[in-house]
Amino acid sequence: MTMQTAGKVFVVTGAGNGIGRQVTLELIAQGATVAAVDINEEGLGQTVIEAGLRPTGVETGLRPTGSEAGSRISTHVLDVSDGDAVAAFPQIVLDAHGVVDGLFNIAGIAQDFETTSGIMPERIDQIMAVNFHGTVAMTRAFLPLLAERPDGGRVMLTSSLSALVPVPGAAVYGASKAAIAYFGYGLAQDLRRQCPSVKATTVIPGTIWTDIVRNSAQTMGVPVAVAKAFAMPARKAAKRMISSTMKGRTSVVIGKDAHVYRTLQRVSSVLAERVSYVQVGTFAYREKPVN
Repeated sequence: MTMQTAGKVFVVTGAGNGIGRQVTLELIAQGATVAAVDINEEGLGQTVIEAGLRPTGVETGLRPTGSEAGSRISTHVLDVSDGDAVAAFPQIVLDAHGVVDGLFNIAGIAQDFETTSGIMPERIDQIMAVNFHGTVAMTRAFLPLLAERPDGGRVMLTSSLSALVPVPGAAVYGASKAAIAYFGYGLAQDLRRQCPSVKATTVIPGTIWTDIVRNSAQTMGVPVAVAKAFAMPARKAAKRMISSTMKGRTSVVIGKDAHVYRTLQRVSSVLAERVSYVQVGTFAYREKPVN
């Protein structure tokens, strides 16, 4: 059964930038209230500004004016890899909004085209702590509140194209995102038995136009215009994420490249890996030793 967003309260991590910001803005536009979470206070401030300035439109019929939007967003500076802070956070959201209807796990950090032998151990720990352990901790922290909702709750987990096919220079990042995907699939199975009213959706996005993708393109020497044309707009991706989560779908692939790689993987994993190497490896390993 599809959950309506209007009048509901959602927690969004990674809300200070990129996809997380766009999901936050779109939820508000659809009439929801959002507890926006990010480690970057300045980024959260910009999200609030954009939420308040987005004009009334006819696309959804629910897009708020500035003052109305501002009353339906709270901001929270939080490091999702801080277990104690995450454990205490649900009560903070309850104090602010009274209830929680859903959680969008979007916070994450990328790997800067570092080979397996080249990446530092502390960076490995950081990527896994934020991407995987942070997602697991946030999900576990909010599940009891979601289970209390009479019309069910929603959890979204953000995996990646790199969970479908290995990407050169991103072995650790890919591992963290693959772990998220299988955690999400397993969570959905657990909920079927323990709490059928709560639905978990694992999203596998391809290339989405965000600051991370822009920076990656610049690092690889790819013209920004070319990279942007290849990527899906972040707002469009946000709409798909929200729609799929509200419908309670177990998994969804977003973006043309993600769909292409999923098809290639089904035909031949060797072919998918070679295409990924040609597409990214040429740039990721340029002027670097191959380890």
